[in-house]
Amino acid sequence: MLNKFIRKYPRVSRWFSAERLHAPRRFSAEQFSRLHRWFSARRFPRIPRGQPGLAHFNVIRHRARLGLAGQGQRFAAAGAAALVIMAALLANVAEQRSDEGGGAYSAYEETSDPLADREAAADRADRADRGGEGKAKAAEPEESPKPDKKKKKKKRKADWVHPMPNSTTTSCYGMRWGKLHAGVDLAAPHGTKIRAVGAGTVVNAGWVFSGYGISVVIDHGDGYLTHYAHASEAKVSVGEKVKPGDVIALEGSTGNSTGPHLHFEVHDGMWNQIEPVSWLRDRGVKIGGC
Repeated sequence: MLNKFIRKYPRVSRWFSAERLHAPRRFSAEQFSRLHRWFSARRFPRIPRGQPGLAHFNVIRHRARLGLAGQGQRFAAAGAAALVIMAALLANVAEQRSDEGGGAYSAYEETSDPLADREAAADRADRADRGGEGKAKAAEPEESPKPDKKKKKKKRKADWVHPMPNSTTTSCYGMRWGKLHAGVDLAAPHGTKIRAVGAGTVVNAGWVFSGYGISVVIDHGDGYLTHYAHASEAKVSVGEKVKPGDVIALEGSTGNSTGPHLHFEVHDGMWNQIEPVSWLRDRGVKIGGC
């Protein structure tokens, strides 16, 4: 009986022998007979004669139940998760269709012609662009051009300027040492630029007058001339046209001079010297110290 059971159910015999009982020879033949009947009736029922199809089905169903015992909750949870994922995918597709202006998702649209769908989408996008441009143009009124504040008006250059800015007045027009001092003396560092007080034409330049050293005379065309004496170098030549502020010479101490300075005179007709400070003041140029 024992040998018959082992031959019929070798796996069960090995399981009992190796992992559970460790000493199957202690069982009696009656105990193995009972075990054989229990397995035959409860676990692996035999197929009765006369009903092979139904009995075979019952055996398979019984074994399936034993194999799937406790797995129902797992399968149910997996099925529910799959349904949730499919619903989310369908909702996403429907939302994309709605954004494109195609309405709700439908099986008909999925099976429609792709080329026709692309043409329809392009047409809708074109209409949307035209509508947006029209609204933008209507919403944005035309702005009137504003004057550019950054553009500053160019300052008009003065007609008359100081002959040597940032200089110091050391002697004024008037009697000095028993004779007339016919101009105003302006002192500055040696080599300071001397500028024309107004527009005119150079009539003298260089060592031309005794005692004046290197000097420049400019005719302003209205009967007045200006004389710049004791320069170290003349920067213009006779006949040259000058504008207000042009450099005509460099300050020095040539001729009858005790130090670097500019001796500036105004002639109402050549050698008819007049008071130069008031003459410049009448033309908007101030020389302090006199």
